[in-house]
Amino acid sequence: MIKFINVSKVYKNGTKALENINITIDKGEFVFIVGHSGAGKSTMTKLLLKEIEPTSGKIILEDKDITKVKNRRIPYIRRKVGVVFQDFRLLPNKTVYENVAFAMEIIGSHPMEIKKRVPEVLEMVELGEKANDYPDQLSGGEHQRVSIARAIVNNPPVLIADEPTGNLDPDTAWEIMKILKGINGRGTTVLMATHAKDIVNCMKRRVVALEDGKVARDEEKGVYEYEF
Repeated sequence: MIKFINVSKVYKNGTKALENINITIDKGEFVFIVGHSGAGKSTMTKLLLKEIEPTSGKIILEDKDITKVKNRRIPYIRRKVGVVFQDFRLLPNKTVYENVAFAMEIIGSHPMEIKKRVPEVLEMVELGEKANDYPDQLSGGEHQRVSIARAIVNNPPVLIADEPTGNLDPDTAWEIMKILKGINGRGTTVLMATHAKDIVNCMKRRVVALEDGKVARDEEKGVYEYEF
């Protein structure tokens, strides 16, 4: 599903963000990517989304080497990866329904398909009754649910959640984790970058710990050993 093969990334200012990373993530896995700020978590996400290119090495996504694709193919690669951000990034002048529908519109989905799919996904994240509300009418947890719905509405095989609980209270954070767990249970591969030690330790899923751009630990049912 996803392979980082001898991947290194050195930015123009000389910063070594990743150094000789080798990771294989199988289809359907739920993997936590942990580590202090600057450890390389965001760089991994940007590489998968083709926002940046590795200095060396290969990245495989669904059996294709995405380090060699032409620029015109990048939008198609990004369709395979849904992203949930910490700061939600909703469009303030669009309703919940319209925010989610927009993700389908930009890839040219048929209006009838959008009309069918969006309500299904909103029910999945328990926001069916909020379809006509605007972002300023929603709580923080509801904002994140809309963000998740938007990320999965096009059925991407991979979902990246970048600190999805970072701005939420503990109870709401666990509600979001329940939704992500359900999405993973339906076959979507989930990569979650996080500092949430309690969530990582309770979920008992695979943990890849980065430190100074290197893989410090890679354990099945691991724990978050770092102190804050």
